[in-house]
Amino acid sequence: MGLNKELAIVLVSGGMDSCVTTAIANEKYELALLHVSYGQRTEERELKSFYAIADYYNVKKRLTANIEYLKKIGGSSLTDNNISVSKANLESKEIPTSYVPFRNTHLIAIAVSWAEVIGASKIFIGAVEEDSSGYPDCRKEYYQALNSLIDVGTKPDTHIEVITPLIDMKKDEIVRKGFDLLAPLHLTWSCYKNIDKACGVCDSCALRIRGFKKAGIKDPIEYAIDIEW
Repeated sequence: MGLNKELAIVLVSGGMDSCVTTAIANEKYELALLHVSYGQRTEERELKSFYAIADYYNVKKRLTANIEYLKKIGGSSLTDNNISVSKANLESKEIPTSYVPFRNTHLIAIAVSWAEVIGASKIFIGAVEEDSSGYPDCRKEYYQALNSLIDVGTKPDTHIEVITPLIDMKKDEIVRKGFDLLAPLHLTWSCYKNIDKACGVCDSCALRIRGFKKAGIKDPIEYAIDIEW
């Protein structure tokens, strides 16, 4: 790892998008990886993937943060067991029940605080706007506003920027990018429901499967349903 590399924090859920984002950041930056538990159903499995990805890239700077108050707030099928994780309907324009209200703002706030302390100049997040579930906190306008907020809300000599390298990419482009960069996609977890075999029918699984199919590549993780690749 080069001594002259700038330090960048990458938010790593353990999913495919954050893994590919890590691979992209790793090309130019020294990495510090952040994982946030907010009471999500599959946190146990996501955390396992986070550590596996961190080990793969030999990252020493790691932080796991707990904000399970989002589970107490509820309003999402990811955090509230009374709300079922709905089957994917990728043609729907409705925001799915998996949306966690204003989640990414909480995650990035933690990243900004950590960046100020450790001297990181960049925060990478694998937000995707074009080929995604349509979450409002995955839009370019949101990150533009967030960067303005960070600029006025940190010390004058602090310069921290949120980078979203995947935001305009399709899922199949993300898959191909991951393979080009030798990202460990076999270590990732995207499913919203299961922690053993991915369900294959939730919104996150459906988007992932469609991406691999369009890329012409077989997904290396195991699914609970039969899929024709």
